[in-house]
Order: sequence, then C-alpha cells, then structure tokens
Amino acid sequence: MSSEYAELGVDVDKEGIEVFRASLNNMFPWAFCTVIQDPESEDRGIVLHTDGAGSKPVQNYLHWKESEEVEWFEGIAQDVLAMNLDDIICVGARPIAFVDYIALNKAMLSKKDILSALSSGFGKSLKSMKDYGIEIFFGGGETADLPDQLRTLDVSGTITGRVNLSDVITGREIEPDDLIVGLRSGGQAKYECNENSGIMCNGITLARHCLMKKEYERKYPEIGGPQEKGYYGKFFYDDYLDELRMTVGEAIVSPTRFFAPVVKEVLEKYGSKVVGLIHNTGGGQTKCLNLGENVHYFKNDLIEPDPVFSLVQHESGEDWRHMFQNFNMGIGFEIVIKKDYAEDILDIPEKFGVEAKIIGRCEESDGKNKVTIESEFGKFRYRA
Repeated sequence: MSSEYAELGVDVDKEGIEVFRASLNNMFPWAFCTVIQDPESEDRGIVLHTDGAGSKPVQNYLHWKESEEVEWFEGIAQDVLAMNLDDIICVGARPIAFVDYIALNKAMLSKKDILSALSSGFGKSLKSMKDYGIEIFFGGGETADLPDQLRTLDVSGTITGRVNLSDVITGREIEPDDLIVGLRSGGQAKYECNENSGIMCNGITLARHCLMKKEYERKYPEIGGPQEKGYYGKFFYDDYLDELRMTVGEAIVSPTRFFAPVVKEVLEKYGSKVVGLIHNTGGGQTKCLNLGENVHYFKNDLIEPDPVFSLVQHESGEDWRHMFQNFNMGIGFEIVIKKDYAEDILDIPEKFGVEAKIIGRCEESDGKNKVTIESEFGKFRYRA
C-alpha cells in the first residue's frame, strides 16, 4: 500500500544508500552509527555523522514570510544539532566538535538576518548542552548561495566524536528478554524553554502539506514542490488548537528534543547494562531494525502519541501502519537494557522532566531483524 508521505516524493526506506556500504570502514556493522578506527589509537574509534533539519526550514520560512519575525529560524539550529548529537550517542560516543552547512537562495531570504538567527540558535543550543556536561566545540561551517538549486534554504551539520572501542554499544549484545525503555519526544523537559510537540524532524513534508492551507502555496510558490497534490490543509500557521496547546505552525516547527543529557546519565550509572540505543528519526518506530542482529523488537505498551500525530493522521488520511514508519509517534529515543535494570533507569528521565516507560521487549527473530507494534490503532509488523 502506497503511503501519503511517499506520494509527496519522500523515500522513507532510503533506497539506494546500500551502494555505499562497500566503501565504509565500519568496525561494527550492526551498530546505530558507523565507527571507524582512530589511526592514532588502537583502543579508540572515531564517529563522524552528518544530518539536517529536513524540510522543516520550509515551514520556518513560511512563518517568517507571514510574520516578518526572523526569530522563527532559531529553532532550526537545535534541530540540526540534536539530529547529529543524539545519533552519535547511540554508540556511546563523546562529541568533540560540530560544523554547520547553510545553503540558501538569497533572492528569497535576507541572508544576514537568517545567519544571525541561526548563529543565535546554535549558541543557545551549545550552551544548553554544556550546562549538562556535554561540551561541543563549534568549528564554524560553510554557507552557500544556491539560487539555481534551492527555492528557500537547507540547514545541516556534521559532528565528530570519540569512543573507546571497549565501550561501543554495538547492538550485538541484545538478547531475548532485554527490555525497551521509550523516552517521550513531546511535553517540556526541564532544559527546554517551551512545550515540545514531539514531531522532531521526520514526516515534516507530510505535516506541512496536509495541515497548511493551499493559499500559502499560491502566495509563496517557492514553498511548494513538483507534487501534483500540493498543499491541502485547512489551517493557518497561527491557528491555535487546544489539543496541541500551541498553534499548528508551532507544532510543526517545534525543535527536536535533545536526549543526550538523559542518555549521558543513564550510561554513567548503568554502562554495560545498556545494550542498545536508538534515536527514532528516519523510519520512526521501525528505526530499531538497523540495530543488532536477529532481533525481534516487540513493542506492546507504547507511550500515547502526542496530539500532533493524530492531527496529521486525521488530516492526511495516512494509514496507521505508515504513521508508525514515518513518525516517531511520541517516542523519540529508545534504550534497550537488561531486564533487571529497566525499572531503575526510569528515575533518570523523570528527573529531567522527560516521560519514560517500558514499552516492550526483545525476542529472538527468524534470521532478520523485525518489529511488531501492538497499539490502539492496530497491530503492525515490519522486517529489515
């Protein structure tokens, strides 16, 4: 069954990236991120990771055009840093440095204002992490004027980290009866200034198109794409919905949560008992398919999805099977841990104001990794 998301031109399965595997010097093929040997230390690995904010900046651009408030671009910095930082912690890496890449069409945007807003956003995000013992050096970056290639802007970044090879969380140690602890992506953590919708950076193309009014696309054709369907929503960006406790636009651009402060303390206290870490970005609740070998992830007690996901599903008509594959559905991060310690670690996210619960368990699979989700919306199975 084709998904509404796929019809907008997005490939959730990332078909074709397998051609790069032969070129990778990956020491732990079953781990969440690629780890390469540090040429200066036989005991240490290097992690280099790059990611971006996806199509979310297009929504920030719309807010700026409507409000003339450049501050709307600040949150993109947190998105980009979180998407990178929370990926490399999944192998137990300690971040060292970060650089950004900002490409834009300066015929459509005020370059100086945009860069100023992003610089402020990166500064605030880096300070926030430093306050929790996660120091990341900012090494600058690159800006590119690409009027022939971009309609609006694209923001991404690259992070580097180190990890002792003896401490790498490879996923190979996952065994039957290990439990899965989910960390909620929505709400308001103690290190956040505002309520978070929980949407993070995946599924934004579908959210934008199904929620925002078509008149925005007519008014600003640069926010549209080649899709025949185009925008078909019924909301203005500043429409407030009680169930969201924020405007529809704020829900879409809500910055991706940092999970690093929580995970850092979990690893410090429970170390070897943690056998898997998963940042639920592209692939949503099926992201765990990439971790470990011959694992059946059985999730039957999920955190209730944040209201933004029900809104997107209702307005788009996307089937629930694809919703769980396209979005994190309210669980932004997962910790796989030995069953005797799962209850104990719940105190840590609670201390940070992040909701957490045991959402499932691991079983032996039949050769390939697979996921089973039992939810109020149905039972769904996925295979690697």
